[in-house]
Amino acid sequence: MPKVRTTSLSRRGLLAAGGAVGLGAVLAACGEEKKGSGSGSSSEKSGPWTFKDDRGLTAKAKSTPKNIVAFTGVAAALHDYGIEVKGVFGPTKTKDGKADVQAGDLDVSKVEILGNVWGEFNVEKYAALGPELLVTAMWEKDALWYVPDESKDKILKLAPSVALWAAQTTIPKAIQRHEDLAASLGADVKAAKITAAKARFEKAAARLRAAAKSKPNIKVMIGSASQDLFYVSLAKTSADTLYFQELGVKFVEPKVNAAGFFEELSWENVDKYDADIIMMDNRSSALQPDALTSKPTWVQLPAVKAGQVIPRTTEPIYSYDKCAPILEDLAKAIEDAKKAG
Repeated sequence: MPKVRTTSLSRRGLLAAGGAVGLGAVLAACGEEKKGSGSGSSSEKSGPWTFKDDRGLTAKAKSTPKNIVAFTGVAAALHDYGIEVKGVFGPTKTKDGKADVQAGDLDVSKVEILGNVWGEFNVEKYAALGPELLVTAMWEKDALWYVPDESKDKILKLAPSVALWAAQTTIPKAIQRHEDLAASLGADVKAAKITAAKARFEKAAARLRAAAKSKPNIKVMIGSASQDLFYVSLAKTSADTLYFQELGVKFVEPKVNAAGFFEELSWENVDKYDADIIMMDNRSSALQPDALTSKPTWVQLPAVKAGQVIPRTTEPIYSYDKCAPILEDLAKAIEDAKKAG
C-alpha cells in the first residue's frame, strides 16, 4: 500500500499508516482531479456533464465522461453500479497477483494499473488513456487519496477531478454520494440488483442496532498492526465506525495523537485498553492476526484468547452490495460475543 516514511510524516501519511487509513506502510495521502471512463446503463445522457464533489468543486465536461480513472476502491464502488473505469491507482493486486481486498469485484486484468502502492502514479500511462475524469477518496479536506503531491499538478491538468469523503461522513452518506456520481455517469440506480442490495443493507443496519442494544456491555477496539506498533483508532474519525457508533456499538476511546485519528502503542503496551472484540484492519498494508502469534502481548489479550478478533474493512467500497456484509458480520460478532475484557 503506501510508502514508508521515517521522518516528516504528514498528517495524511500517519493516517494512512495507522488504524484510520493504511498501515504497515505509512501512507501520506493527497490527490487531485482527473478524468474517467464510465459505461454503464441504459440512461446515457447527451450534452454537458457536471458534478459537484465533496470539496465543493464542480467538475465539468462537454459530455458524460467515458474514459474514467479512479482510486481502486472508488472504481470498485462504481463497478457495482455498472460504471466501468479504464484505469485505477491504489492497492489493486497483491504480491501473488490476486485482486487486493480493495478491488472488490473489479476484473483487475482489464484495467490499466497506474500505481499499486502509495506514491506510485504513472502520469505517462494516465495521459495515454485520454482521461475524461479522475475520481478518488478524500480523508482530509482537499487532499486527494493516492494522488502523489509531487505529480498532482501534472495529473490535474489532464482531466476534471472528483473527490468524495471517506472521513467526516458515515457509510450511508458516503454510499449516497457514490450513487449520485454513478447516476450522473449514466448508471441505473433503480435497477433491481441495486434496490435489493439497499434493502439488505437496511436490514443489516437494523440487526446491528438490535445486537448493540442487546449487548450494551460489549466493547469493541479498532486495531491495525505493524511490526513495531499497534494502532488504536478513534471511532468517530472514520465513516464506518462512526456509523456503527450511531447504531449503538460501544468502542474503546484511545488517547489519540495530534493528527486526531489514532493512538500508537508499542507491543509492550498493547494491553492498555480492555476490549471484548477487536476489529483488525484487513488491508494488505497491515499485518493480519495470523502474523501476530509470535507477539506474547497479543496472544494474551482477552479478546484474542476468547477468539473474538474479526476483520475490519478499513476502507469500505461504498456500495450497498459491499457494505451490507460489513454490518452483518459485526452484528453477528456482537451477538456471539462474551464479556472478555
